[in-house]
Amino acid sequence: MWQTSLWEDTERIVNVANVPQRSPFRYPGGKTWLIPRIRQWLGSLPSHCQLLIEPFAGGGIVSLTAAAERLSDHVVMVELDEQIASVWQTIIHDADGPEWMADKIMSFAITLETVKEELAQQYESKREKAFQAILKNRVNRGGIMAQGAGLVKTGEAGKGLLSRWYPATLCRRIMDIKRYRDRITFIQGDGLPIVQQYAVNTNTAFFIDPPYTASKKQAGSRLYTYSQIDHNSLFSICDQLKGEFLMTYDNADEVDSLAQQYNFQTQTIAMKNTHHARMTELLISKNLNWLAVPNNRQS
Repeated sequence: MWQTSLWEDTERIVNVANVPQRSPFRYPGGKTWLIPRIRQWLGSLPSHCQLLIEPFAGGGIVSLTAAAERLSDHVVMVELDEQIASVWQTIIHDADGPEWMADKIMSFAITLETVKEELAQQYESKREKAFQAILKNRVNRGGIMAQGAGLVKTGEAGKGLLSRWYPATLCRRIMDIKRYRDRITFIQGDGLPIVQQYAVNTNTAFFIDPPYTASKKQAGSRLYTYSQIDHNSLFSICDQLKGEFLMTYDNADEVDSLAQQYNFQTQTIAMKNTHHARMTELLISKNLNWLAVPNNRQS
């Protein structure tokens, strides 16, 4: 396996407070901390990226940043989870969905009783499902939306359910997305066929952040409703891509073996988890030489 030398900059943990927070989700496994590297990667491409595809969009911070900062002419976000998809469909493709969502957020009086009542509803409306999803994401421990996740109890500074419920901030982020949503297409579905569909496009880049279930740790299995994918198939598809791709994975032997099988380059990169513990993840691609270039855009 080819691995880059451990550049000092890849050991430096990004202060996420210096990165624009664009997503309404507090997403488990989110990649806000990686945004300076995303800028560096897309900026290193031989020509300006025409299309960026994120097949496991989740909280969407990479797609949102690429669209907002015009790092790519257009972005395609793909997400299978119906709850998360309802939010992106409402914000990106519903004409006045952002306004409806913002009004709903600002008018919701959050208490244990109102939260339990709202989360117990079985809605047909896409908009109502979207609000329910945002609420669930914000009041569940760790932002986990998979079955079995529990509500925040003490929360930050003892604020309980209110500790991650910022109505004005959420509304601002949603309305900001509306201003550049014409550069985004959202698709609900399996991301792998979408990647295959664009495999021959040389001016398409792919940011691929799958559920971390390739190793024995199965880190993603408790975090996501749809956590199981065929990781070997994903690597095989990436091997056939004509455009550039960047994958992120947990730093595990099983993932390292897959990378070796396809002769992909890997580099560990430092980050902190939700408990502020220092960890490393793997960046994987056919070409990571851009990591050797000093990264001057850190915020």
